[in-house]
Amino acid sequence: MDRLAGKVALVTGGARGIGEGIVRRFVAEGAKVMITDILDAEGQALADELGAAAQFVHHDVTSAEEWAAAIAATEAAFGMLDTLVNNAGVLFFSGFEQYTPQQIDTLIDVNLKGVILGCQLAIPAIERAGGGAIVNMSSADGIAGANAVSVYCATKFAVRGLTKALALELGPRKIRVNSIHPGGIFTPLANPMNVTKEVYDRNYWIYPAQYAGEPKDIAAAAAYLASEDARYCMGTELSVDGGMNAGHYYMGLPGSPTPPAA
Repeated sequence: MDRLAGKVALVTGGARGIGEGIVRRFVAEGAKVMITDILDAEGQALADELGAAAQFVHHDVTSAEEWAAAIAATEAAFGMLDTLVNNAGVLFFSGFEQYTPQQIDTLIDVNLKGVILGCQLAIPAIERAGGGAIVNMSSADGIAGANAVSVYCATKFAVRGLTKALALELGPRKIRVNSIHPGGIFTPLANPMNVTKEVYDRNYWIYPAQYAGEPKDIAAAAAYLASEDARYCMGTELSVDGGMNAGHYYMGLPGSPTPPAA
């Protein structure tokens, strides 16, 4: 596969989970990738494994200075930057009234401010490269609400709206901006109880796929949106959620799923 040959991407939160999946898929499709994260050991190990096609730089997405440094490092290492994947994010499970001010600030700073800063600061580099793509990671919870993640939902709805506004502003400047909306992906972030995939899947029997997705599913979507195959996608919200937001079932009626065996 060489769909991304000649492209240079910066992937935030690229050390593990969905970000790692995106990094691996981009490299497999021919891209050069700057992995950025605050998880230094994991990020460097991934870069070392992937060889010349990838490098790692420490990067706190809430810092404009660290954004500027990460973008400069990418251009220095690979000659340009034409693809930004704003993947870094945090998630806290909590009743709405139990969210602490610190948790609220962290969710907004990482999930929303980090995306805003990244888009702002990457624009000049992408224009220097002659145009390119920005892929923003929203969520299935950026399309429909969910309990226990209310503030997270707020940030992901905001990323969805930001993406559409930027698609309008940046499309004429040859920068395509789109969002991905994962739902039920088996990652460390979404699995705080550290259960097995088999156990985790049982939570998803009420959706059409009836199992949780994996980072490779989101990586495939990101590779598409970064590629020329998606040249006419601007402001697109791509759901990769196993049908989570397709609708709802009337349980017990024809076409509804059968609960898994206890």
